Amino acid sequence: MIERRDFGSTGHESTVTLFGGVSLADVTQEEANRTLEVLLEYGVNHIDTSANYGDSELRIGPWMEEYRDRFFLATKTGERTYDEAKEDIRNSLNRLRVEQIDLLQLHNLIRPDEWETAFGENGALKAAIEAKEEGLVRFLGVTGHSLKVPKMHMKSLSEYDFDSVLLPYNYPLMQNEEYASDFEELLEVCRERGVAVQTIKSVARRRWHEGEKNRATWYKPLEDQKYVDRAVSWVLGRSDLFLNTVGDIDLLPKILDAASRFEERPSSGEMEKMRKEKKMEALWPE
Repeated sequence: MIERRDFGSTGHESTVTLFGGVSLADVTQEEANRTLEVLLEYGVNHIDTSANYGDSELRIGPWMEEYRDRFFLATKTGERTYDEAKEDIRNSLNRLRVEQIDLLQLHNLIRPDEWETAFGENGALKAAIEAKEEGLVRFLGVTGHSLKVPKMHMKSLSEYDFDSVLLPYNYPLMQNEEYASDFEELLEVCRERGVAVQTIKSVARRRWHEGEKNRATWYKPLEDQKYVDRAVSWVLGRSDLFLNTVGDIDLLPKILDAASRFEERPSSGEMEKMRKEKKMEALWPE
């Protein structure tokens, strides 16, 4: 089975691998149900999806009717205004077939203009806080991509006591000194405040080259089990991080298998060797 850790200060012990619901964006219900069986096999108890992930919430809804008590359920809204976010939250509850969501996250909040709107008088944060006060959601978080995200999360945390953050983390990306420094600064603040830190892109190899895409992920992932093992173990070797699984249901078992066998973090030498062998690149260059 997969290790569990305290998910920040929520009181929930989540598996170190959180199921990335984006992998259900464009699959049939039958394929989604087979994926659920994989999650149950490995004891994964935390689902992370979004209103923006195609049909993902619709595919998860039938699971919740039978297995709601087995999962910490997280979703996201990408809306920035109060009215739109309020509607989005209620639509997510309907699609997921639940009366309460455990974690609602403001999705990919990195652009300064969007941040100002979301945190404004009639912004999405107001709708999220209101939903929490009404008991529709239990906890609030913020997510983001790109090199700017650690600093934007710091800004968000300075304005509101979010329960979680989500951002990219993998070996090639952390060779960017500025990003690595910003990430560590954010991580320290999250440690001090009991904020859960979720990571994405653990097995990202590089961006796709023209004509080669054969996976649901928007980036080319590592696929050989030995390399997946190394990439997953490198993330899980940080005791206060969670790893969101890959956005492709066919690669999911490899991620979970790696996590179930995790023992120790690979050395920098091992990671550098893999980076060169697989010609790995940061998804966001300078």
